[in-house]
Amino acid sequence: MRKTILPGLIIFGTIAILVRLFYLQIIDESYKLKSENNAIKVVYEYPERGYIYDRNGKLLVANQPSYDIMVVPREIKNLDTLEFCKLLSITREEFNSKLKKATIYSPRLPSVFLAQLNKKEYAAFQEKIRKFEGFYIQKRSLRDYQVNVAANVFGFITQVNQNIIEKNPYYRPGDLIGKQGVEEYYEDILRGQKGVKRIQRDKFNRDIGPYKEGIYDTIAKQGDDITLSLDIELQKYGELLMQNKRGGIVAIEPKTGEILALISAPTYDPALLVGRQRSKNYTMLHNDSIAKPLYDRGLLAEYPPGSPFKILTALIGLQEEAIDEQTTFFCRRGFSYGNRFMKCHDSGGFSLNNGMYSSCNTYFANTYRKIIEKYPKPAYGVDAWSNHLKSFGLGNFMGYDLPQGRKGNVPTSKLYDKYYSAGGWRSTTIISNSIGQGEVLMTPIQLCNVMCAVANQGYYYTPHIIKKIKNREIDSKFTTKHQTTIDQQYFPPVINGLFDVYNKGTASRLQVQGLEICGKTGTAENFTKINGKRVQLTDHSIFVAFAPKDDPKIAIAVFVENGYWGARIAGPITSLMIEKYIKGKISRTDLEKRMLESSLEKEYAKVISGQPFSINL
Repeated sequence: MRKTILPGLIIFGTIAILVRLFYLQIIDESYKLKSENNAIKVVYEYPERGYIYDRNGKLLVANQPSYDIMVVPREIKNLDTLEFCKLLSITREEFNSKLKKATIYSPRLPSVFLAQLNKKEYAAFQEKIRKFEGFYIQKRSLRDYQVNVAANVFGFITQVNQNIIEKNPYYRPGDLIGKQGVEEYYEDILRGQKGVKRIQRDKFNRDIGPYKEGIYDTIAKQGDDITLSLDIELQKYGELLMQNKRGGIVAIEPKTGEILALISAPTYDPALLVGRQRSKNYTMLHNDSIAKPLYDRGLLAEYPPGSPFKILTALIGLQEEAIDEQTTFFCRRGFSYGNRFMKCHDSGGFSLNNGMYSSCNTYFANTYRKIIEKYPKPAYGVDAWSNHLKSFGLGNFMGYDLPQGRKGNVPTSKLYDKYYSAGGWRSTTIISNSIGQGEVLMTPIQLCNVMCAVANQGYYYTPHIIKKIKNREIDSKFTTKHQTTIDQQYFPPVINGLFDVYNKGTASRLQVQGLEICGKTGTAENFTKINGKRVQLTDHSIFVAFAPKDDPKIAIAVFVENGYWGARIAGPITSLMIEKYIKGKISRTDLEKRMLESSLEKEYAKVISGQPFSINL
């Protein structure tokens, strides 16, 4: 038995090796292709990226031809460097630097020498290309923007870096990739598939035709088109209204979670990041640390929500049976707790309805206190309150289809146990949470999503910017309903209070004739550090709304930094955008004119100069 095992193993091993060699040498020629790469030139054909449309079928982003000058360093011969540099408007130093970089990558493989020539530059170079051995033209396509808005939504196209190449073998030096916005999130869909041609060379390095008659060549496949949920006319209007202001606007269709507008101000023309000036323009935008045009405030800016948070305080109070519709609290221009006092602009008795439309701080402070004190320990009450908030998508990334985002903040008992000694705090210690001025932080898209849940009376869909993908289905997570922890029966009384905000409350001057709007004004305190000191700046102006009341088609959240109180800047912008979307035209042209002409640049200049601020004007 032992005498046969060893010979058997040797025979079996020999057969296995022979079979593998036969496969590699006769059947699979991939290794042969690699071994013959000196005699085979690989040429890539780059596809057009998929087109981008808005929800109404309007073309937003197309393509335009672009040309890269490629170089194979070891093939450069008898080059007139002076003529070459003059033709391409580069210096000798730039030439040397680019050639050195290409040589370090590989002396015998092609790499990008000069990217993104336009048609005129290409024509001039192509005419004399026969003089420049070692250089050739690689055709690609760049984005061609049909609109000058929504830069934060689109993102941009840039060259891949070495880190990306190492992580993803699809990309090679000089390849383009989507960065930020939908260009990044839907890169695999939009980029398509590049084609490959293998060309046989003779011993003199001359092209003699397709390798193996092209049986290994592949054809480039154009990227798939995508349709965004964006209403580009609403986006344009919102960006216009936000000129000379800073902040974010998010509008969503409540029934679907589709994002109708995503506005960050200030912004920039997306065409700035196309062509040979892209790098210079990007550096300029990136280095603007004051206006921060590349910073998407709709997704990234975490603000205290202010009075719109009272909507959640009311809903949680009803769900926890801490209050009902008839519960009344008396206000004497504020709420007293210990030796402290929370100011309010009203006095008298307030129930849920008039507490909501009057935005009475005392009413919501008492409601919050009863929620927390319902439990045997404040920690239990805060955690119950926190869990309700998280069911609205707060305190976490929302899962939308854009690569940027922030979690915001929803505090729990652990946070307060850390701030204070365990058991050393109670409901009144953190009472500012009740009116959105505590440790709670929200992004505009999170607050807009809260309004979607209220409009839908208890549920929402994950916000998303995609509406349709050619030849594909959209991710099922965007069509999955999320239920909040608040029972449906508690939404109507809160919605009635929001409706009365427009009828007889803090937004009564912002009514739109023939349109039932439910909304809430907000004024959030605003602090920053100047020269190491905590300084209070002019308040943020906030407004949230949805409309129409009984069949909501749009929910919206508007944050305007340093915009004073809610009804001054954010409220008018909200009403104008709702009317624009639902009616298609503006009836209050005087209000529109005032918003278009209003500027907060003087307020922002104070931050830079360190001038004193007028608070609560």
